Amino acid sequence: MATKTQEGAKAGTEAQGDETAVEAATTEEEAARAEALEDGSGQVDAAGEDAAREDAAEEAEPAEEKAPSGVGQGAGAVVSAVLGLVSLSGGWIGTVAGAREQLVGQLRTSSTASVASQIKAVYGNAWHSTALWAGLFALAALLTGAVVLARPAFGAPGRPQDPWIKSVAWAGVSLGVIGLLLAVLKYSDALLALPSAG
Repeated sequence: MATKTQEGAKAGTEAQGDETAVEAATTEEEAARAEALEDGSGQVDAAGEDAAREDAAEEAEPAEEKAPSGVGQGAGAVVSAVLGLVSLSGGWIGTVAGAREQLVGQLRTSSTASVASQIKAVYGNAWHSTALWAGLFALAALLTGAVVLARPAFGAPGRPQDPWIKSVAWAGVSLGVIGLLLAVLKYSDALLALPSAG
């Protein structure tokens, strides 16, 4: 019985000795690392550097994923410029609307009406309808370009907008302003008014 107790005490002493040796080795490694960092001359082992690089890469990846790509803003700028061009050229919808108003004017005007009434009903309403649709396209171009230009202020303020997006958006805004001005002048008969019947 005493022998078993002595053997158990020996085993416990040996285990404590092993634990003490491991703790001492760990403490020596930590002390060496601390000295190397304090001196500035030592280098951290390769495994520690790799782990630090991996951690930094993992932290940087989510930031890159969250950054907006600018595809939506670019598409909006192009749409704005195209709408501005359509407002100046008239577009298919404006042409169809003008032809419809001309047909309606022909149907509603009697053959005994005065020449001035026939010109106004057949051509004047069609002209105004075309100007109205051109103005709507110009207004859409103006608003779309303004939204694209104002978007960075409400999105990611730290990320600048690409220069080509700004240029195309400004082109859309400019075309929208010109188209809107021309549409108002045409609709109010200040520009290219209908000829008088006299």
